[in-house]
Amino acid sequence: MAGIYIHIPFCKQACHYCDFHFSTSLKYKDELLHALVKEIRLQKSYLNNETVETIYFGGGTPSLLEADEINLLINTITELHTVSSNAEITLEANPDDLNEAKIKSLRQTDVNRFSIGIQSFFDDDLLWMNRVHRSRDAEASVKRAQDAGFENITADLIYGYPLLSDTKWKQNLDKVFELGIPHISAYSMTVEPQTALAAFISKKKQPPMNDQQSAAQFVVLMDAMTDHGFEHYEISNFCRPGHYSRHNSNYWQGVKYLGIGPSAHSYNGEARQWNIANNAQYIQVLETGKLPAETETLTEENRLNEYIMTSIRTMWGLDLDKLNSIAKASADQLLIEARRYFDNEWITQKDNTLYLTPTGKLYADNIAAGLFF
Repeated sequence: MAGIYIHIPFCKQACHYCDFHFSTSLKYKDELLHALVKEIRLQKSYLNNETVETIYFGGGTPSLLEADEINLLINTITELHTVSSNAEITLEANPDDLNEAKIKSLRQTDVNRFSIGIQSFFDDDLLWMNRVHRSRDAEASVKRAQDAGFENITADLIYGYPLLSDTKWKQNLDKVFELGIPHISAYSMTVEPQTALAAFISKKKQPPMNDQQSAAQFVVLMDAMTDHGFEHYEISNFCRPGHYSRHNSNYWQGVKYLGIGPSAHSYNGEARQWNIANNAQYIQVLETGKLPAETETLTEENRLNEYIMTSIRTMWGLDLDKLNSIAKASADQLLIEARRYFDNEWITQKDNTLYLTPTGKLYADNIAAGLFF
């Protein structure tokens, strides 16, 4: 079992908070598309013939691709790999791209899941973020997709920023429930270096983010999701039973994946690989028949810490037996470090697995770092 991620590094404009790799110029889109095909071919052996269960188009804004361009990439993958007949194939999309004609054309592809970047249903929030779409686009895009038969939808939302009152946050969540969206990814606004938002804050044009606000709105989020029958299966991800993101769940469970495109990462269980985060250089290197990537072989300590970081965030928890399979007696050492988290009721243990408590989920990153070897 394995997954393939394809990074489409183009956007119509730059969101103020975003630090992902992208370009707002589509000038070299055709060249980039051909380079993606070349990399898929060069990397045909990376997954060691494992069946591909998931394909994920991320970015950037993959919904800027036309249906025939998406088909080209999917067909290249199916030519070189065994792809499961029920593979989950996700396309990240901006609401403004999902007009009736675009959705109709996407029915001619194997895409069967949309990840729609809604972020908020309030226009003043979207303007503050420098998003392209408006609230009416967000609601309309979901309804159009559903009417066309795309029921497997996830929506991205952001909380913890100055404009978002608790009342507005609850209204955003209520709108998601009203629309019948079965999966939600919700993220606290973070200020990444070298973003427009970071510059605005440093120049005092914007107030800094408020950690207490973010924590309070996370609690509101957890309570609302529980009340509406959603499972909190990863810190930022909630779904109705059976609607997990199979692709992202594989990341958290240590499944192999191949990353295609500039800045994309790959993992095969023993090493990590990451591509150049520059479109022109990515294209140039592939034209020479080489891979535009660097590789790091993971040490035993790397693999232990990676398992801790990914597993403790999920509802499936940190399996101490699996930890011991990576390094003998590592579970005993980890349990010594975990005592303080048991004492303040941030972690609980059932059988041989550790889980975050609802309070512990507020401190997931700190807890993971505290358990590292």
